[in-house]
Amino acid sequence: MLVWVILIIVVLYLIVTYNSLVNIKHNVEKAWANIDVLLKQRNDELPKLIDTCKAYMTHEAQTLEKVIQARMGVDSARQMHDVAALSVAESALTSSLGGLFAVAENYPDLKADQTFLNLQQRITGLENQIADRREFYNDSATNNNVRIKQFPDVIVALLFSFQRAELLKFASEQLKDVDVGSRFNS
Repeated sequence: MLVWVILIIVVLYLIVTYNSLVNIKHNVEKAWANIDVLLKQRNDELPKLIDTCKAYMTHEAQTLEKVIQARMGVDSARQMHDVAALSVAESALTSSLGGLFAVAENYPDLKADQTFLNLQQRITGLENQIADRREFYNDSATNNNVRIKQFPDVIVALLFSFQRAELLKFASEQLKDVDVGSRFNS
């Protein structure tokens, strides 16, 4: 009788732990999906911004090309669900967008263009939402990674091949202070 009680307790523990780990795993996937949606929205807005800028910035092809290349890098990493590549590509895109917005300061007609202003606000809003979702994703991934390493949950995680989730890290360029003075002097 005691053996049956212990066996039932062990089986119930395995079931509860398994279901809990599945829930955590799906939270990581949901967090990634939230980022993916925002990246797609931003990716759809960037060509509109570039086309608006092209009309005014005939001498700034290199700046626009950097944004285009960075956009393609983010889209490629997003489609492959490559968290490490996305971190690098996001850094490049953030840097190139900063350069684009700084160069736009030299074009008064562009700065006054309502389409440009709307797109700039939309992209800035999406950037803020992406940062929030990145934090949520990293929290979910950390929760997953801790649970699959804690004893006795690690036993269930190993039995059912639960995987570690990679964190979406900031590139070192994104952590540096921004030289605001140079942006005003360009």
